[in-house]
This record gives sequence, structure tokens and C-alpha cells, in this order.
Amino acid sequence: MDGISTEVLLFLIAAGFAAAFIDSVVGGGGLISIPALLFVGLPPSVALGTNKLAATMGSLTSTINFLRSGQINKRLVFKLLPLSIIGSGAGVYVVQLIPSAFLKPIILVLLILVTIYTLFKKGWGMESSFKELTKKMTFFIVSAALLLGFYDGFLGAGTGSFLIFSFLLLGFNFVESAGNAKVLNLGSNIAALITFMLFSSVDFRYGIPMGIAMIIGALVGSRVAIKNGAAYVKVLFVGITVVLIGKSIWDYVQKYIFL
Repeated sequence: MDGISTEVLLFLIAAGFAAAFIDSVVGGGGLISIPALLFVGLPPSVALGTNKLAATMGSLTSTINFLRSGQINKRLVFKLLPLSIIGSGAGVYVVQLIPSAFLKPIILVLLILVTIYTLFKKGWGMESSFKELTKKMTFFIVSAALLLGFYDGFLGAGTGSFLIFSFLLLGFNFVESAGNAKVLNLGSNIAALITFMLFSSVDFRYGIPMGIAMIIGALVGSRVAIKNGAAYVKVLFVGITVVLIGKSIWDYVQKYIFL
């Protein structure tokens, strides 16, 4: 890769694999991949766009793996997919005009509530109880697909966790929820990538090698999740949401205390 040292290339490959392994199951891979891209010197907007290129490659891989395993409700998620795509494209466009900082306090509170609910609802998500959508459930999941698509393009952190939580509320187990979430996440990633490319905010020299590593990480991560079942996914889900909460709190500490 012209212009990229071997050390940087190896660093991006390692970061990409680790990010995709986690992201393929419960999301949150951006916690690893975006700081890695910023660390090698990319401007923030380009780091976000380049991450979307790599993340799209990883999301496609894990989505195919979940589809092959039969852990995705294709009838439902393919109807929701256009909403996720539209929302994400709108989110990327809006973030070019409006700072995303005002959303962060709301997201922190929601992540805490999601984690508490999951921890205290014993046995939740271990077995699938989904039968069919009621009118209330339809309104809820349609709104969630559109709003979380927008959020993924606008800010992104925790999108996977919120998508999984939404499908859990419908009665899917953790593995099915993870599979359903990956389809919508793939759609929002593609829409965001296209929009970032229109703003010339994608560096292919960095994104392609990281994306190849993400393909491998997503393949391994999704297979481990499918093999180990709902209990494994629940532990990883709670772990990642706690990390997201910790990072959000640390960002506030750095901003408002260590001025």
C-alpha cells in the first residue's frame, strides 16, 4: 500500500479484526476502529467515513453468516431495511451541518437504562417468543429502524446495542436479535458510506486493508456467537454497553473536569 508503513498496516489489520469480532455480534466495534484511524493521523470526518467503508465489509460478512445459520427473520428485516438506509443517509447529511454533541447525554442515559433492564430481567432473550407483529409492535420497530438508522449515520456509538434491544423487546432471543440487527446495520452502513463518499470523506488506502481484516473478524465473531448461543451473546451485549457507558462518562470527565 503506497504511502502506508508496514507498522501502520499491521496496526490497522489488528484493530480491524478485533473491532469486527465484537461488532459482528453486538455492535460497538467503532470503539476500537475509529480511535485506531484517528491514531494513524486521519481527520475526524475522514476517520468516520473510512471506518464506514471497513465496517460495511465486516457487516456484509456477518450478515451472510447469520443468514446461512437461519437466525434472521428475513420477512421482517427486509421490510425494515429501506427505513434504516433512508435514516442513515439523512443522519450523515445532518451531521455535516449540526454538531453531534447534543445527542451524547441522551445516548448515555439510554445506554444505562438498556443495561439495567437487561441485567435485572432474568432469563430475558434466552428463548424466542416472537410470533407475529401487533400494531403497537409494528409502530415501535418501524420507528426504531428509521431513528436508529438516522442515529447510526449521525453519531453511531451504540447502534448495535440499541438495535438488538429493540428486537429483544419483540420477543426474539439474543442470537436472533443480533442477526436481525446486523441486516439493518449493514443497510445503514452502506447508506452512510455512500454519503461520506459524496463528501470525499473516505480514505481507501486505510479503509480497504482494515476492511479485509474486518471480513475475517466478522466471520470468526459471528460463527462463535451462533455456536455458543444466546447466553454468550447476552454477556457480550452487557459487556459492550458497559464499555460504551464508561467511555461516554470518561469523555465528559475529560471535557468538563480536566479542562
